[in-house]
Amino acid sequence: MIDGYTRVCGVMGNPVEHTMSPAIHNTISKALGENLVYLPFHVPAGQVGEAVKGAFALNLLGMNVTVPYKSEVLPFLREMDSLAETIGAVNTLVRTEQGFKGYNTDMPGLYRAMCADGVELAGENVLILGAGGVARAVAILCADKEVRQVMILNRTLEKARQIADEVNGIAGRKLAEARALAEYDMLPQERYLAIQATNVGMFPKTEEAVIEDAAFYRRVHTGYDLIFNPADTRFMKLVRENGGRAFNGLKMLLYQGIIAHELWTGTEIDPGLAAKAYGEMRRAMGMPFGGC
Repeated sequence: MIDGYTRVCGVMGNPVEHTMSPAIHNTISKALGENLVYLPFHVPAGQVGEAVKGAFALNLLGMNVTVPYKSEVLPFLREMDSLAETIGAVNTLVRTEQGFKGYNTDMPGLYRAMCADGVELAGENVLILGAGGVARAVAILCADKEVRQVMILNRTLEKARQIADEVNGIAGRKLAEARALAEYDMLPQERYLAIQATNVGMFPKTEEAVIEDAAFYRRVHTGYDLIFNPADTRFMKLVRENGGRAFNGLKMLLYQGIIAHELWTGTEIDPGLAAKAYGEMRRAMGMPFGGC
């Protein structure tokens, strides 16, 4: 029941109407008996600063930030977590006495999703498809989790090189290497954990993958597509058809939300409740229930 003591959290974005986040947070709050509601907030272009100031003035407990505002929000924060500062993007705002502190829970969310799926990053040969902001964040996560090597494949080689150089500086060693996407058949003869970090596979490109060659996928033992809608992308199908395990980005979305909820409330979310929230997300998307 909503009353005078109810705390409010939410997500700001544009668009934001499609968000799955209310299914995560309202499920958790109800299960834990928290007097908290979570709502979507559509923020028009150019009004991010006003939205952050308004959220603080209205005593909101915390906010998530989704596209296209994860970097635009930075100047309006009181402080930033070190990981968010390194990545240069924030998706979670936590209330402090003087303003909001920014965190990036996307990459810790991906890591927690991998752990839940029995995938260990340390010592892995990681292949990243793409060189945008998400690919850069994944590469930084890889450096933090002590993978063996990172290969970044992208159509524009220079963008991949920029990320590789930055990651090597963070790691203090030659960890990352850039390759042109067309040179995928010249990769070192390794078995890879491949992370698909482009928008290829999303509508309207649902029947496409950045690489179609089955020989490439035979060298992928595990594939993560950070897309979650559609739930089964062309990339995932090619990974499975050639003997690998394949996962989508829905658990990453789940766990970034769980970490945000833990930051807001100080409550640790157990695996059983995480599974319940995951089921609610799947139902909201019209998918059959599947546990974590």
